[in-house]
Amino acid sequence: MKWIKIIGLIIGSILLLLGGLWFLFVAKSPSKSISLENYYAYDKELPLKDSIHQVLDTTDFTLSYVTFQSVHNQQVTSLLSIPKTGQPPYPVVILMHGVGDRKTVDYVEAGNTLLTQAGYAVLRLDTHNHGDRKTDDYDFDLRKGLKYWTRNTITQTVFDLQRAVDFLETQPAIDAERIGYYGISLGGIIGTIFCGLDDRVKAPVIAIAGGSLHLLFGKNALDQEVQDYVSVIDPINFVEKIAPRPLLMINAENDEVIPPLTSKLLFQQAKAPKEIIWYPTTHKTVPLEKVYQDGIDWFDKYLKDEN
Repeated sequence: MKWIKIIGLIIGSILLLLGGLWFLFVAKSPSKSISLENYYAYDKELPLKDSIHQVLDTTDFTLSYVTFQSVHNQQVTSLLSIPKTGQPPYPVVILMHGVGDRKTVDYVEAGNTLLTQAGYAVLRLDTHNHGDRKTDDYDFDLRKGLKYWTRNTITQTVFDLQRAVDFLETQPAIDAERIGYYGISLGGIIGTIFCGLDDRVKAPVIAIAGGSLHLLFGKNALDQEVQDYVSVIDPINFVEKIAPRPLLMINAENDEVIPPLTSKLLFQQAKAPKEIIWYPTTHKTVPLEKVYQDGIDWFDKYLKDEN
């Protein structure tokens, strides 16, 4: 009987030890994917307080100036184009510009024209602290200066894009089951995060963007401080969550802004279905009509064909 009690005590101690280890290493150490997803969680019941004013009526589309409320009490400024070809509700593409630009920059205007002519509604946002939302004249730089201000510009825009989908879901002319995304440069980096988090986007197109942002820090790339700093804004941590939705990447072989290696690493981390197109150009000389047509072909395949 004495030995039975001793064995029982030993077994009980082992179970207690295992339980403590489980709490220490599992319960108190959530996975990175869960913590990153939680970082971008928000209250979907937050009132949109949206405002829509038509500002232009062309032969191809009507254009409205749209504002809506995002998290952190931010008002998002945007333009919504509704095509005149076809019948509503229309598939829609969220179109995002690069760093230092705005929703009306020439290459985004070109994309808006081509997409509406192809039968897509287009929503163009100003990135946080860009365009009509610009309040601070600071340098955008992840590596020096106001680097946390820079990071906050990215994270805020991820929230804004999720709220943009909330807005689109309220619009009768829009088919919220057929939402695409086209992000260029910084818009591609932010969009990879956004599309990884929000599965309401059915077909992302990421142009001249990359991942593994820690590589931008050179010899300090593997420092834990750097890894922690970029974790919430590195597309490499979100891109695999896009699957099973189809991902198209478009990149420049001689990109002087986004190192081609970072684009290759991002594509490698993504899961199928995926496709990448390379152009023998620099970041600023990619052929606009061709890269937009690549996107339109992608949307025609994965958005229009759903009906």
